[in-house]
Amino acid sequence: MLRSRLCLLAAAVLWSTAGAAVKLSSLSAWQIASGRSLVAALVLALAFPAGRKLPSRRGLAAALAYAVTVVSFIIANKLTTSANAIFLQDTAPLYVLLLSPLLLRERPSRGELAAVPVFLLGLSLFFLDQLAPGQFWGNVIALGSGVAFAMAILGLRAVGEEGSSVLVWGNLIAGFSVLVPALGGPSPTTLDVGLILFLGVFQLGLAYTLFHRGLRETPAVEASLLILLEPVLNPVWTFLLAGERPGPWALVGGAIILLATAWRTLLGSGGSAETPAREPQG
Repeated sequence: MLRSRLCLLAAAVLWSTAGAAVKLSSLSAWQIASGRSLVAALVLALAFPAGRKLPSRRGLAAALAYAVTVVSFIIANKLTTSANAIFLQDTAPLYVLLLSPLLLRERPSRGELAAVPVFLLGLSLFFLDQLAPGQFWGNVIALGSGVAFAMAILGLRAVGEEGSSVLVWGNLIAGFSVLVPALGGPSPTTLDVGLILFLGVFQLGLAYTLFHRGLRETPAVEASLLILLEPVLNPVWTFLLAGERPGPWALVGGAIILLATAWRTLLGSGGSAETPAREPQG
């Protein structure tokens, strides 16, 4: 459905603000990761009362993948460039494409298979003049975040309506898992507090609320392609708020991804796009 795809795109827009917010904050990665996830857990628990229930074993596995995703992304943003972090995390569609037939029994349509190289071409061009050498561990963590993100997408798709509990408990796991090192960080300023609230309420809480709703009626591969709007917008906010200018290749790559996103949103992927998420078994 068009509404489901628009929910996914809106989630990508909110996610894209993370890089600029992290760069503007003087807090440590642990403080940002813990603070935004605990705030997001509260927001999601209010949005999804059913999400307060303990997840099943399969839901817990998805929650752990989600927790790794959100924590590792913040750490990567502190250890490498924002461009590197978002590009490497958004390799997730490749892993979803490979694993969705095995884990979800959702075979990608021809349209989805054709869209993958188009999106990857856009991403490659977009970051051709921004990828920086070095910062090895930040890049490794960002790549791991992409794997975890793919597993979280597959997990949320697999558990269906239980996805709300995955999000609530995933954020609780993320927030409390790094709370101890977070307590030893610098004292937050007023700006830091505002950024944490924004990241928790909007960039994570509202974004994953929209993502969960959009994923109900959108196959995993389709969803993972649509949210590649995030790396296009991420440096836009960074430029507006931190003065980091995108290069000419970024403009070309961004145009390709925007056109491909519009194509996938309006045309969908035939019958597979309307396949509802299966209810969890057992």
